[in-house]
Amino acid sequence: MVLESAELLIKPGMEAEFEAGVRQATPLFQRARGCSGMRLERGIENPLAYRLLVRWATVEDHNVHFRGSEDFQEWRRLVGHCFDGAPNVSHLESVFEGF
Repeated sequence: MVLESAELLIKPGMEAEFEAGVRQATPLFQRARGCSGMRLERGIENPLAYRLLVRWATVEDHNVHFRGSEDFQEWRRLVGHCFDGAPNVSHLESVFEGF
């Protein structure tokens, strides 16, 4: 399993619209090849900072199959206008899990 971690800064005043767009986009991720879940976190110290965490079977499922799909274009249409700069995206793999 691969965890996509996307750091997103949102334009001031667009937080509610962004969060609604992520909720609306949930089916796009549900039907994406290799996607097994997603979570959106919001910063406490900086409420304009969000972290989108998406579980993928492989990096290719995210970078090739999802990003090359019409659903990715729809995802960007739903939330892209809320971004304050480009997202910072990385992929992580688990090396230890405690309790």
